[in-house]
Amino acid sequence: MSDLFEKPPGGPYLLSHSAGLLPKAARSDFEAGFFGPWQSQPGESWPQWLTAIDDFRVALAGLLGGRMEDWCPQPNVSAALFALLSGLTVTPDRNAIVMSALAFPSLGFVAQQAERLGLRLRLFDGDPADIATWEAALTPDVAVVVVMHVHSNTSIVSPVAEIAALARARGIFSIIDVAQSAGILPIDVTAWQADALTGSCLKWLCGGPGAGFLWCPHDLKPLNVGWFSHENPFEFDIRDFRYASDARRFWGGTPSVAPYVLATTGIRTISEIGVKKILNHNRALIARIDPSDRSGQGGTLCYRPADMEKTMAALTAAGCRFDRRGDTLRLSFHIYNTEQDADIVVGCLI
Repeated sequence: MSDLFEKPPGGPYLLSHSAGLLPKAARSDFEAGFFGPWQSQPGESWPQWLTAIDDFRVALAGLLGGRMEDWCPQPNVSAALFALLSGLTVTPDRNAIVMSALAFPSLGFVAQQAERLGLRLRLFDGDPADIATWEAALTPDVAVVVVMHVHSNTSIVSPVAEIAALARARGIFSIIDVAQSAGILPIDVTAWQADALTGSCLKWLCGGPGAGFLWCPHDLKPLNVGWFSHENPFEFDIRDFRYASDARRFWGGTPSVAPYVLATTGIRTISEIGVKKILNHNRALIARIDPSDRSGQGGTLCYRPADMEKTMAALTAAGCRFDRRGDTLRLSFHIYNTEQDADIVVGCLI
């Protein structure tokens, strides 16, 4: 399957947790879906561009579940989270946002600023893989819980279905972020029964930057609206705003198009290969390095070497593309990685 992607020269590419490789089909798809309408009918390109964005929503629903109507493009997960939080109704005695202190910092920054909306952030320490940790955190003053499906710096997987069930039983709105899991772990939003979901196509979905998304089947009324949040964007009556009847209410003003045309190719490529196949391949390559149980982990091998500097030097000399978070190396194996890639890594670890 590696022949489906543009592989950079040099040694193993192990940064899919940061940016997935470009699908080879993306160039021609982008030419046809974005430049084609712009070049041939510049004054009439919008209908074709909006159809392309609908294709993006259809592709998301096909891979991650739910109805196409409940998916909405977003520029990134931070924007998606704020859009969701801005639509919630909270009371002074029930206004806490709860998330793990291990969550991606950008989401924490959004939650901090949401205090202007009457919310207040509460971070908790402890194991985000342990449902008891979440049970203790979801106290009666909690309005919303934000859960990372996979934590970027540890690869820990949270039990999202159990957390969503617990939140639902306590009247707490649940938001799951799948930026580090979409494309590598199986996801079915309807099976999880969470209230909303955010994510990005940049990483395991190989969709490039700028193509975030949210899923929300609820009739929330976000604050950050624009003419494409309108039930009929082309009505053009400044005195009459009506929220769109589906998730497009979260869309905002004049939408970007190019990121979603690119991302659709990535989503379709991953769908055609199959997430289960990608996951099995990932697990087989990691097992050549670390044969321990990976059932509670995402696709990234977070490795703590005995000698960080020597290990990094060896990986760099072998041409490996990887990164470091504190005392941990992050090494991600996608479908385009090979057994040879894994064996090169084995020879570098100290």
